Amino acid sequence: MIDLAKLDEHRELFGFFAGQLVYPDKETFAWIRESGEEVLPSTVIEPVTNYREQMLALSMEEIEELYVDTFDFEKSSTLYMTFFKYEDSKDRGQLLTSLKAVYEMFGMEMIDRELPDFLPLMLEFLSAAEWLGHPHSETGMFTVLTILEDGTFQLMKSLEKKGNPYYELIKALRETFKLCLSQEVKVHESV
Repeated sequence: MIDLAKLDEHRELFGFFAGQLVYPDKETFAWIRESGEEVLPSTVIEPVTNYREQMLALSMEEIEELYVDTFDFEKSSTLYMTFFKYEDSKDRGQLLTSLKAVYEMFGMEMIDRELPDFLPLMLEFLSAAEWLGHPHSETGMFTVLTILEDGTFQLMKSLEKKGNPYYELIKALRETFKLCLSQEVKVHESV
């Protein structure tokens, strides 16, 4: 079960992840440099630090090239979270429509140039949308987080095989998701 209060506590962190997963620019690079450990949950510090160290060893041009090579030319590491499971099937289209409806229900207007399962967009939604206190928060967030859980698992495994620095970032993101589970789920998972 999702703990909406805990999910809300991590809005800023979801914004950080969203910023790191869009096409890199100088602002992204500055954000890597400035991300302070004092605001990170303890389970996220190590992978974010590893990611930061690997990225800071690269030039801006190398980061741009890494991003394009990783996310634009590899189906196995796409940023479209439903693609791993559904590719271009009819089921994916229906899921994308449902996801767009969730965004709109919480006041986020979709821009047509991006599909609703684009990981940075989904994380920006968690960061900025007004979902807390909404009567359909639980159902809507369950939809979003289920898609994120499935997609980021596949993405993380692909990046790990390649030894890609973005692996550490996705690992940190998944650790953040775990922090947003209610206590009874955590106890159940450890049994």
